[in-house]
Amino acid sequence: MSEVTSTITAPQNRKLYLHRIHVQCVDGPDAGKHWTFEEDVITIGASRGIDIPLTDPTVSRRHAKIVRTSGSVVLHDLDSTNGTFVGQLRIREVYLAPNLRFRVGRTEMIFTQEEEVISISPTKEAAFEGMVGASVTMRQVFGVLRRIAPTNLTVLITGETGTGKELASRAVHAHSRRADGPFIVFDCGAAPDNLIESELFGHKRGAFTGAVGDRPGVFELADGGTIFLDEIGELPLELQPKLLRVLEQREVRRVGGSRTKAVDVRVVAATNRNLRDEVVRGTFREDLYYRLAVVEVMIPSLRERKDDLPLLVRHLLHGADHNPGAYRASEAVMGLFQSYHWPGNVRELNNCLIRALPFCDTNTITMDTLPRTLRAQQSPTPAPVAAPAAALQADPDLPFKDAKDQLIEAFERQYLIDLLERHGGNVSRAARAAQMDRKTITRLMKKHQLKRPT
Repeated sequence: MSEVTSTITAPQNRKLYLHRIHVQCVDGPDAGKHWTFEEDVITIGASRGIDIPLTDPTVSRRHAKIVRTSGSVVLHDLDSTNGTFVGQLRIREVYLAPNLRFRVGRTEMIFTQEEEVISISPTKEAAFEGMVGASVTMRQVFGVLRRIAPTNLTVLITGETGTGKELASRAVHAHSRRADGPFIVFDCGAAPDNLIESELFGHKRGAFTGAVGDRPGVFELADGGTIFLDEIGELPLELQPKLLRVLEQREVRRVGGSRTKAVDVRVVAATNRNLRDEVVRGTFREDLYYRLAVVEVMIPSLRERKDDLPLLVRHLLHGADHNPGAYRASEAVMGLFQSYHWPGNVRELNNCLIRALPFCDTNTITMDTLPRTLRAQQSPTPAPVAAPAAALQADPDLPFKDAKDQLIEAFERQYLIDLLERHGGNVSRAARAAQMDRKTITRLMKKHQLKRPT
């Protein structure tokens, strides 16, 4: 199955395949007008906010829509009063072939497609809207983001935890025609499963216990702007058809409500999962994947762009709050950074620098200011048990049971701290990595009075 729009990465080149839809009015009050779209859902009708607005009085407010899926384009009638026709046949839906004529009301239109292959070279600049990187891989990413931002294309941003997927989504919004509109973030892995639908689509008063009033969902809040669906791979399977319907219909219905509301929203989603694998496993819908991955952009891991470390360190230190004046790292620190694996990527690097700043007496980050767990990486044969053992010494003056309980408490707390930091504070990912239930993680966090790392 082919994607609607895709990006292909090569060592020095990236190509963007754009499939445009062209619709021309050939008969009716709006004859001579034409429209070109890169979007994959296009509405036709007489109301405001419609993609193809017509003045024909026989055209309904929301008359029809054109939906592009992987490998096909389909024209749907939206229960219009006067119908949608191909020739003399009134249709409910029909596949559109190139140069096919169709009629809405008394207005006749013709459909064509245009294809364009755009070669995207790495940008000359080593920064893009808060993202920095002089490496070829990052400058390629900047080139793709800069090209797709002004369109309304749906974007799927992939990459490991902490690579900067939200920064990339904000960059897309900032360089889009929606930059003055809202930018709303929704973390699909953070909301309780029983509240995700309400958070996304809103609810009516009395829809469920605790629904004491009407409340808009994030799609309504993002109307006229961009919604960023973080950790989209965490969305429960039973809610995926409802999200797909919103993406196709561009309208939402609140939980407990009977009326729909049109929303004008651009969707940018992100995941650290391989959604293609999730589709094969049956945990993610194939049709939703292709609706989201109109353009798919992968952010490289930090270990794939270690040449960017000096630039990143300077950038993060200059942007740190309460920096006492440390704006560089010693050669020993940079050597350690170059040899470290960085499982938490740029977020882990940033947290490491922030934790080091209060211990700096000069303008330089030195080895003694780094977190103990990172300094332990210096050892050619690190002993993961030795370092914690010093911090978890049993008190010989306590009875055995009390000393044992004390050690278990200390172990639980430190394990959770390290686990959550390694997974950027995402409880769902931390639970999977530790092979624990999400509720158990949450309960232990409450027990030890831990908050998610920022």
